[in-house]
Amino acid sequence: MLDLGVVILNWNTRDLLRVCLKGVLASRGDVRYQVCVVDNASTDGSAEMARAEFPQVQVLQSPVNGGFAAGNNFGLRAFGFGDPAADEPPRHALLLNPDTEVPPDGLAGLVRYLDEHPAVGCVGPRLVLPDGSLDLACRRSFPTPAVSFWRITGLSKLFPRSRLFGRYNMTYLDERQEAQVEAVVGACMLVRGEAIARAGLLDEAFWMYGEDLDWALRIRGAGYTTMYYPGVTVLHHKRAASRQNPRAALEFYRAMRIFYDKHYRATTPPPLGWLVLAGISLGAQRARWQLSLRGPSAAPMA
Repeated sequence: MLDLGVVILNWNTRDLLRVCLKGVLASRGDVRYQVCVVDNASTDGSAEMARAEFPQVQVLQSPVNGGFAAGNNFGLRAFGFGDPAADEPPRHALLLNPDTEVPPDGLAGLVRYLDEHPAVGCVGPRLVLPDGSLDLACRRSFPTPAVSFWRITGLSKLFPRSRLFGRYNMTYLDERQEAQVEAVVGACMLVRGEAIARAGLLDEAFWMYGEDLDWALRIRGAGYTTMYYPGVTVLHHKRAASRQNPRAALEFYRAMRIFYDKHYRATTPPPLGWLVLAGISLGAQRARWQLSLRGPSAAPMA
């Protein structure tokens, strides 16, 4: 049995994908893994490059850009996750963005962490941006109405060390401190195979954003914890694909609405719910206005 199935979802990031694959395939340590690149209808020759330069990697091409959840599920199913009739899948699955660079001992370190902590269903490493600062998305709380309110009002930025106001990105924690968190980011997210069997695959109602939070919430509902593990540090160039797609800004607010409707609407008092929905609506309208200023070439992709 494989220890790890690595799914790398790519859209028009050929050069970064090349660097990412070189790093993954240079991994050291006692970990048996295979890599699957899912190309979401790129137009920059990404799939052709991957096949030509990395023949040991499986490359799957989607005829359309179906988004983050659908693309990653394509790769997970190729490994046998989510299909009771398939051959036994790897023990764990890693979602990895092509704009990341994993250190040589990174895969082995993350797999070892899961193996040593059987109650953990999901673990994420310390992600750093090219300037060396922490990618704040790598450790998060669920965006409950209260947590979202502190972020929307700017209180989370004003009081980042507050355990109340700083919950969204848990900015009150030392970035070198291992911690149980509510969610990690899908850019580099290692999930136990047994947790996938219990929680299911990613929810394809999300096109971009929110699907990793939703997955983490369902994994917790299946009886597992999620951990932030700074013993492994991964470089993240961040938004290499999303900045190319004007649809991304609108999808952020659409994801917020889906997440709220799915997990919090039924238990949120109506006055607070109205405020939440108003905030989401205003954010979406602002994103549409910004897109309109960029002209017809910036129209969202279908």
